[in-house]
Amino acid sequence: MPDLNVLTRYDCDRDQLAALLDDQPTYRVDQAWHGLYQLRCEPDDMTSLPMALREQLTHQLPLALAVAARSTSDEGATIKWLWTCGDGSQIETVLMHYDDRSTVCVSTQSGCAMGCRFCATGQAGYGRNLSVGEIVEQVIHAQQQAGADHRRVSNVVFMGMGEPLANFDQLDAAVRRLHGDLGLSARHLTISTVGLVPGIDRLAHSDLPVNLAVSLHAANDTLRDELVPINRRYPLATLEAACVRYLDAKGRRLSFEWALIDGVNDQPRDAAELADIAYRLRAHVNLIPLNPTPGYLTQGTPRRGVVDFRDALRERGVRATVRQNRGTDIDAACGQLRATAEAAPVALRRSRPT
Repeated sequence: MPDLNVLTRYDCDRDQLAALLDDQPTYRVDQAWHGLYQLRCEPDDMTSLPMALREQLTHQLPLALAVAARSTSDEGATIKWLWTCGDGSQIETVLMHYDDRSTVCVSTQSGCAMGCRFCATGQAGYGRNLSVGEIVEQVIHAQQQAGADHRRVSNVVFMGMGEPLANFDQLDAAVRRLHGDLGLSARHLTISTVGLVPGIDRLAHSDLPVNLAVSLHAANDTLRDELVPINRRYPLATLEAACVRYLDAKGRRLSFEWALIDGVNDQPRDAAELADIAYRLRAHVNLIPLNPTPGYLTQGTPRRGVVDFRDALRERGVRATVRQNRGTDIDAACGQLRATAEAAPVALRRSRPT
């Protein structure tokens, strides 16, 4: 865990900032908070503050993340960072510019304990939960980069390293900071989960209208047990019931994420099984051709197969889109930039219920 004796810049809440500046007029706290979250600038650039106060903030509120690597792709439309935290843990963030929006994909854990075999983060294992400040700071850096690109981050997706709902308290506090202080619309914040049912239920009772995306990847228990091991604890019927409770509480659209894996979950039967559950839940399906990882030999579905799978869903009345792969040449899938060549590759043999 981070050194609890060091208060980092975005772990500091407003009360802590006020305590830090207890010898200053109250309006100085407002100015500093405005500089951090509305201007998103370094203390040295907060020209409304006296020089001594700027120096104090720089010294007493260091950043939590240091750049270990930075890569760009897609003619600058995709930027990926590998960050080193104060304790040496490493996490990843990806900023993606589209014609109509800029989206940042952030991590909520260093590593992941869910063990999904095709995921580079899952192959690396679990490190620890990230703090509120480590989550928020990723968005701040992305906002600063977007500003330099004459863009604005409008969407945040919690789909980077880790299982967000396994770090619920820090996630919830970070979402509130992004919504309340950075001014991002909660409806443009999407939380992804592999199916952690207790977390879905907690999210359903949250007062923020965030979006939920479930990384499904298989719509029968036999295959999903193999691809997404948490399914053994929360099988599809249990997961579907939790999704119904979420929909009843929120009235928000649910989406399913489906990484298309060649010969594994991209056959007509898979499309029919997915369509059944997606139609019942009125869920939108995002199809993602699997990004290659060092520890998983099976390839993503070829383009023709992706289109056929999408069309099969649409023919069954399910809204489905193909998400554009971004940054494959810079290892932009979560966990890949940190993955090493020593990762032992595995190949999945398709197994089916009889």
